[in-house]
Amino acid sequence: MKEPVTELDQRFSDQGAVATGWEETRAALSVAELFWITTVRADGRPHLTPLVAVWHKDSLYFCTGAAEQKAVNLRGNPHVILMTGCHDWESGLDVVVEGDAVQVTEDIVLEQLAQAWTAKWDGRWQFQARDNAFRNPGSGAALVFSVTPGKVLTFTKGSFSQTRHTFAE
Repeated sequence: MKEPVTELDQRFSDQGAVATGWEETRAALSVAELFWITTVRADGRPHLTPLVAVWHKDSLYFCTGAAEQKAVNLRGNPHVILMTGCHDWESGLDVVVEGDAVQVTEDIVLEQLAQAWTAKWDGRWQFQARDNAFRNPGSGAALVFSVTPGKVLTFTKGSFSQTRHTFAE
C-alpha cells in the first residue's frame, strides 16, 4: 500500500491542531477490538452492526455468515464504512475507513488470516481455512471480506482535530 496523502481539515479542528499521522492511525486500526460496519441494503437504507476485524497487510478483514444481513447487502453493493474508537469526549481517537468489501476465497490467504485472528484474540477465535471460507467447529462457514481503504478519517478528541488520509490509485 502506498503512503496516503494526509491532510488536516481545518474546518473541523481546533486552532493549532495537528494532523494525526498515518502510523498512529494504522496502530489504532491494528489494536482495535471492536468495529462498527455500515453496509447498504437493496432499498438504499443503511445497515449498521458491530463486529470484530483484523488489520493485516494494509487492509481490514472481517467475517460473517452468508445469511447475515451484512453479507446479503454486500452481494448487491460492496461499499462499506468501518468505524472504531471510544465513547469518550475528551480523549481518544476515532477512525473511519471507507472502501469496498471484497470476498477472500484463497485458502492460503484465509490460513494467514485465521492465524492473525488467533494471535490478536489470544486464541479465543479459532478458525480453519477450508472451502473458500472460515470454519469453526460447531458452527457454519463464515465468509471473509477484505476492505482496502480508499479514504480514512481520524477524529482526535480533547484537542479536536479531523484528519483525512486518501490513497491514490
